[in-house]
Amino acid sequence: METFNFLQRETNSKLNVFSSDKISYQTTKRIIGKKHVGPETVYPFDFEETEENNSILQVGRNITNIKLLVRKFLSQDKSSPFLLYIGFHDPHRCGHTHPQYGQFCEKFGIGLVLRELEIAGYLDDTLIIYTSDNGIPFPNGRTNLYDSGITEPFLLSSPLHRSTWSMEIQKLVSHVDIVPTVLDWFNIQYPEYKLLHNPVILTGKSLLPLLCNKDREAEEVIFTSHNLHEVTMYYPMRSIRTKHFKLLHNLNYLMPFQIDQDFFISNTFQDLLNRTREGISTHWYKNLKQYYYRSQWEFFDLSTDPQERINQIKNEKYTGIIKYLKEQLHQWQNITSDAWICQPQGILENKGYYKLSPHCFSADYGV
Repeated sequence: METFNFLQRETNSKLNVFSSDKISYQTTKRIIGKKHVGPETVYPFDFEETEENNSILQVGRNITNIKLLVRKFLSQDKSSPFLLYIGFHDPHRCGHTHPQYGQFCEKFGIGLVLRELEIAGYLDDTLIIYTSDNGIPFPNGRTNLYDSGITEPFLLSSPLHRSTWSMEIQKLVSHVDIVPTVLDWFNIQYPEYKLLHNPVILTGKSLLPLLCNKDREAEEVIFTSHNLHEVTMYYPMRSIRTKHFKLLHNLNYLMPFQIDQDFFISNTFQDLLNRTREGISTHWYKNLKQYYYRSQWEFFDLSTDPQERINQIKNEKYTGIIKYLKEQLHQWQNITSDAWICQPQGILENKGYYKLSPHCFSADYGV
């Protein structure tokens, strides 16, 4: 999938792999495939085979080449803990930059990489986390905070919990849970430090307890955010999702939602666009005007409307839960020092007199 991470003793449709002994400054860090992390001063790698120095087809889609690069890495020094990050490019359409390969790529090299891990003798001390970086590249999908845009594969495999292999656990999890999970795996406490005078805390949770007790009771809530995908697509959104409800805040709702380049040229979007222009049914429950122009707030009852078709934000039946979710979302924005916490009707003052006590001021002129 998009990126695939191993951690020896994290896999992301990124494959991250850390040694189980300990995490140290001597950790060997290597990356293969899609990079999309920077700057180099913050995310240095000892070895890079990425789209920056290779064809993305060779290091992101050629599974034989990826397998051989993994084998080369795993056959080297085994005395040091290591991180191997593999970024498959498969969640992305093939037709944007290389139309000769068709609209989709369907061959994933995940099994080949796992086999190399087993041959090298790391399978019994490796925590494997497999996921992707976005939802499907279709309408309401990638670049959106609707469920089809944030639903991704997530597999967690621990050699210490073999009884859970192939087990399906229905819980809400998020990528912010990856760091706490890895720290928990290594039994490492998150360091205490401050950013802009505020204590930095982990907003995620370790997922390892779920492997010990899949029925573990916990508040199931995830927060999602999106600012932009391309420079001309600035459309910040924030959302909170529970097991049964979703509240979505479109902060730039007065502007039309923009379409990214590779999705625009896809057969999917071109069909929607052409049918709309010609006045022909698109067989979709939305029209393009509704897709472009959205309400500031959207609220969905997922228990009765899993496809998020009906915005219930004005339904008095849900007044209490909407108020509660707005409060929780605002609290999360405050904890994460979200610069958009006062928007779109307010201005955040956090400098000078308000440096130590940030405050939201209304810019609403009453119209």
